[in-house]
Amino acid sequence: MKKVYVTRRIPQKALDLLETECSLEVNPHDWVLSKKELLEAARDAEGLLCLLTDQVDAELLDQMPRLKIVANCAVGYDNIDVPACTARGVAVSNTPGVLTETTADMAWALLMAAARRVVEADRYVRDGKFKAWAPMLFLGQEVNHKVLGVIGMGRIGRAVARRAAGFNMAVVYHNASRITKEEERELGVEYRGLKDLLQEADYITLHVPLNDQTRHLIGAQELKLMKKTAYLVNTSRGAIIDEKALVRALRDNELAGAALDVYENEPDLAPGLDELDNVTLAPHTASATVQTRTKMAVMAAENLLAGLNEDKIPNLVNTELEL
Repeated sequence: MKKVYVTRRIPQKALDLLETECSLEVNPHDWVLSKKELLEAARDAEGLLCLLTDQVDAELLDQMPRLKIVANCAVGYDNIDVPACTARGVAVSNTPGVLTETTADMAWALLMAAARRVVEADRYVRDGKFKAWAPMLFLGQEVNHKVLGVIGMGRIGRAVARRAAGFNMAVVYHNASRITKEEERELGVEYRGLKDLLQEADYITLHVPLNDQTRHLIGAQELKLMKKTAYLVNTSRGAIIDEKALVRALRDNELAGAALDVYENEPDLAPGLDELDNVTLAPHTASATVQTRTKMAVMAAENLLAGLNEDKIPNLVNTELEL
């Protein structure tokens, strides 16, 4: 049976699927393996099912000569050196589509929590400070009838935009390439250049992949363009934002607040970020529902099995290997 290594425990349904066809080993520890630990455990593996926290680079690949496929249990795959995999004939797969609605829900949860100061208020009550209702207690900002700016109009960005109709919001978007006018009408969105969107939107939510073009897409200059009453939400990848610049902007009240599920040097935070009351912080849980994480894991397992059996891989990233 082909040897498969899974870098972190995933939902049992996916492990059961793999065990029917593979000699399976799973990281028994509840932590991210170092490169040395991963090599020691998976050196002879033909299939590697990994998470976004695992770095798969040329150095690792050179020491795993039997490897045929890297199945990433995530939509993004910036943790994998795809060209290095392709050069060695190693397939790479991801799990697109399955977490779209769940992540869109989380973006809205963060947006609402930030606007209505839910985390601050929760802490206030738990600390025993709530003595009576007061007319000026924890005043937040309206969401309804405001302008939502969506940066990245892929699957998740569109799902976020569709939800805005329930709040009677105007939606503007920026994308690497403009979607069709028919799609714009269907979604009820209008295209803007990035600068114009930053200046116009009351709430800005990020839904772009991390690459050379999007790293620090939102930096000091972009933050200065935003309204002082605006909020920034990120459920994509942490390095889309210059986190140090964000801390300065929040501290100096250049914008009203932020809500983050991802971080530039995850799990570490930029100095001072966790000291600010005007930022809501979540531990990278945008897709963290039982249903979605199970679907993601099963999809990754199915991708991996297809690669090992030399079948068509449903979600192949380096499609040039099909040629």
